[in-house]
Amino acid sequence: MQMEKLVSLCKRRGFLFQSSEIYGGLQGFWDYGPLGVELKRNVKEAWWRDMVNAHDDLTAPAGAPSPYEMTGLDCTIIMHPQVWKCSGHYDLFHDHMVDCRETKKRYRHDQVRGRWVEAKDQKVFVTTMAAIEDEQADVQARALKFFHLRAKHADQLKWVGDFLALPEVDDMSQVLGPDAKSLDTLTAPREFNLMFKTTIGALGGEDDVSFLRPETAQGIFVNFKNVLDSSRVKIPFGIAQAGKSFRNEITPRNFTFRSREFEQMEIEFFCHPDTSHAWYQYWRDRRMQWYTDMGLAGERLRLREHDPDELSHYSTGTADIEYAFPFLPAGEFGELEGIAHRGDFDLRSHMEGKLDEKSSPLEVQLGPDGKPKWRGSGKDLSYFDDDAWERDKEQLGMKSFKEYLKQNKDAPRPGAPYQFIPHVIEPSAGADRATLAFLCESYDEDQAPDEKGKLQTRTVMRFHPRLAPVKAAVFPLVKKDGMPELAKQVYRNLKANFNVFYDEKGAVGRRYRRQDEIGTPFCITVDGQTLDDQTVTVRDRDSLEQWRVRIDEIVDDLRPRLV
Repeated sequence: MQMEKLVSLCKRRGFLFQSSEIYGGLQGFWDYGPLGVELKRNVKEAWWRDMVNAHDDLTAPAGAPSPYEMTGLDCTIIMHPQVWKCSGHYDLFHDHMVDCRETKKRYRHDQVRGRWVEAKDQKVFVTTMAAIEDEQADVQARALKFFHLRAKHADQLKWVGDFLALPEVDDMSQVLGPDAKSLDTLTAPREFNLMFKTTIGALGGEDDVSFLRPETAQGIFVNFKNVLDSSRVKIPFGIAQAGKSFRNEITPRNFTFRSREFEQMEIEFFCHPDTSHAWYQYWRDRRMQWYTDMGLAGERLRLREHDPDELSHYSTGTADIEYAFPFLPAGEFGELEGIAHRGDFDLRSHMEGKLDEKSSPLEVQLGPDGKPKWRGSGKDLSYFDDDAWERDKEQLGMKSFKEYLKQNKDAPRPGAPYQFIPHVIEPSAGADRATLAFLCESYDEDQAPDEKGKLQTRTVMRFHPRLAPVKAAVFPLVKKDGMPELAKQVYRNLKANFNVFYDEKGAVGRRYRRQDEIGTPFCITVDGQTLDDQTVTVRDRDSLEQWRVRIDEIVDDLRPRLV
């Protein structure tokens, strides 16, 4: 599939628009149109239902070490600035960027790509920020211009090796920047904090500075004790949240894949340290299965464990669910979701202060004065397993937990196994990236007969029925003989149960094509036979199979097909 076709369809059919387009657009920001908002909402609702609402707290799912509980949160986008200092985002949440001294433009270091080329006894590295499919054409045009050659002399260019990312280039003096005319205009890479700053209140002083959250996870961690005390959940349990996050990406690109404003679907799953690895494996496999069930399958989807040198400073294990997006080079995958074993890093950080990522085992990072560099809340975020204590205290011969702590004061974990800081498994998904993956996977072109039986190329979006923006469309075959009136009655009956669409304009074949192009799973046609026996024709989007159903049985016929 060519990405241009999908981007064109998304705008033409109202899935996605460039933000502020009438003013020239704003890079890295996208608006979801009438169909796009339904698709993305369906993705989020399917995730929430499958992970939270429909979860059985009483039975251990296949592969889970035990039963567990699930609940949800909706936290604010702006939080206390100390949250981001203790979490590490204030110090560590950076991308490396390079500036061009000639054009004054800025680029993300690892996104600048190029090729070595020789001509006129000189070898230079010509860079580009063009889309993957346009890279070679762009670097060739720039190389010809640099060497003062015409297009007809392109055979004088000798290309050396394949495309490389800028960090793989040792000699920066021979690099031609993406928009530069001269060599050696790019600066050395430097860190750029990705958080958006904002100001709280009217004064706007340094003490009023805060940030738009770069992730939803920290709102869950700082509310851990609130959820524990108010909902009576017990370890193991998960807290889910879906919401907006903001990252000031240097060079957002690839449609909605890398945006500055996006939506996440995250779970923080709290468990006992001794069972955390088993829970990590469970959530890794379960989340992979969810994407498969929703229609992402085959060679374009994979689960990849991180190598040790890729792991975050807090993580003892991370896996990425990745998808081969069509805008990436052949053989490359982009991240859909990360499942991370975060250990006790986050809860300890918000208790004690920011932990030093270079320490092992992790210890609080100290400032020049010997005190915590970033002070934690001082709140106790440990978990006390009162059920286990009540079960065991008589066997241990203890009357109180204080007595137990006193006798175990020299142990590495004095309160264990009854009092401990939970370990956390985090499945973190991007709602926008998932929506984009479902768009890419669903796009298809095939041959289907038109109303005269002649085969025509058909564009069809093969969404899973749960995700399809419109579940069914209702047509009268012709606009006469009472068919529109009866079709509108069918439409109204269905509308109470599903998101459906009514269309009576144009030939019925064109109406089918319009619905195929937006991914509607079923089309329902009221025809002459309907007037005689109260049955309608139902047509399946994918198989093109047709069958007849009584009007009063349509809802019951469609419901099991839409799950």
